[in-house]
Amino acid sequence: MRTEEEAVLMIEPRNLDTLLHPQFDAASLKRGKVMGRGLPASPGAACGKIVFSADDAKAWKKRGEKVVLVRLETSPEDIEGMKSAQGILTVRGGMTSHAAVVARGMGTCCVSGCQEIAMDEENKKFTLNGKTFREGDWLSIDGSTGNIYDGVITTVDARIAGEFGRIMAWADKFRRLKVRTNADTPRDAKKARELGAEGIGLCRTEHMFFEADRIAAFREMICSDTEEERRQALAKILPYQQDDFEQLYEALEGNPVTIRFLDPPLHEFVPHSEDEIALLAKAQNKPVSRIKEIIESLHEFNPMMGHRGCRLAVTYPEIARMQTRAVIRAAINVQKRHPDWKVKPEIMIPLTGEVKELKYVKDIVVEAANIEIESSGVKLDYEVGTMIEIPRAALTADEIAKEAEFFCFGTNDLTQMTYGFSRDDSGKFLNAYYDKKIFENDPFAKLDQVGVGKLMKMAIELGKGVRPALHCGICGEHGGDPTSVEFCHQIGLDYVSCSPYRVPIARLAAAQAALRK
Repeated sequence: MRTEEEAVLMIEPRNLDTLLHPQFDAASLKRGKVMGRGLPASPGAACGKIVFSADDAKAWKKRGEKVVLVRLETSPEDIEGMKSAQGILTVRGGMTSHAAVVARGMGTCCVSGCQEIAMDEENKKFTLNGKTFREGDWLSIDGSTGNIYDGVITTVDARIAGEFGRIMAWADKFRRLKVRTNADTPRDAKKARELGAEGIGLCRTEHMFFEADRIAAFREMICSDTEEERRQALAKILPYQQDDFEQLYEALEGNPVTIRFLDPPLHEFVPHSEDEIALLAKAQNKPVSRIKEIIESLHEFNPMMGHRGCRLAVTYPEIARMQTRAVIRAAINVQKRHPDWKVKPEIMIPLTGEVKELKYVKDIVVEAANIEIESSGVKLDYEVGTMIEIPRAALTADEIAKEAEFFCFGTNDLTQMTYGFSRDDSGKFLNAYYDKKIFENDPFAKLDQVGVGKLMKMAIELGKGVRPALHCGICGEHGGDPTSVEFCHQIGLDYVSCSPYRVPIARLAAAQAALRK
């Protein structure tokens, strides 16, 4: 008879993926023909008809079709189409590209970075391994191996075995690390809670802007010429944001919710089609030529290191004010409905590297939050912290901690900026690094403990030296990787946060880390 400790240590955490995601039927898989391979970006199996746009994915699903969305790369505006697809296949991108991160969050199969594909999006076709695939052709993809198959391969639904709950209960007895989830919708939050999440470690607010009734107002804000125009556009968005946050607080039932303020560069939100541009011009009473000028002006040579994150709030403080009001008003309403809950928003300022910029944005947040709380008559606590994702922030964490009440390591960007590797383009050369034994693992999938890990450890020590009550977590995709979770345990993080379907993996890995120590 084995002990509970021995039972927990015997299980390979990654094997839990097979319980939580659809898989290919073994007999059907034997007959399948592998046409190519990409990165195994999000586990599970998917089979469907090929579509090439998010709009087509939504339309085909509405008429009852199962689809696989094939794109050069995805962006936030594709989010609704990604939700409609059985699986996602991209030509570009790595393990932490947009498609990979969003697919993992939704529990959707994804293969990214298959550069063998010769894409012709305009004519809705692509060529792979000598065969041309067109819209409507059947395709099967395996997000656990990265394999791409021609035609139909039967999938088998996920089945959680009866012993799953018992093993998870044992794991929870032994782990020290808390496990939160990265979730942007009530649906994702509820699924994560079902799988054992103890809070939200990252809510990406930008994903809330892409529904049709919201994106129009957000585009008006982007294309405004004056602060007053921006305020008017943001006033249209505020009720939607507030409602979203209320639903998240309800789903988490008093557990902590960390909300990251707007992070991506604004060019990701602008319209591209002539019809959408014309519609925006009409709404703003501006010539089409003026809207096109604004869109062109937002182009950046290196947008992921450009006008994004806290830099947006420094340039346009009214964005941070609107988001603060939405966060606090939502929390006040939920606290009123559930006086027995402890609703305590954690507002996270992204991409800070200099304490002065953090203080500037924090002052805006605190002023707006306190006005809302005082006028409501409700007692509400909140915290303002930051993502540590720029090496300079880690190196000056003692200064940052004077303003930040918590740190959350965004290791996707921290890895990118520490290595100087683009997380979307590194797939082009990493295979050569593996072949030549320079790397054993993708640093975007398995945390680099020697370099990036040293920055994290330094930041924790410096930060806690100034603010002993500082709580620290990780919300990069490494939060669901077992060896990375073990490292997070070792350096004294308080929690890891990961995609909903990786929560059980993180719970088990955290228990194993505690038992091994």
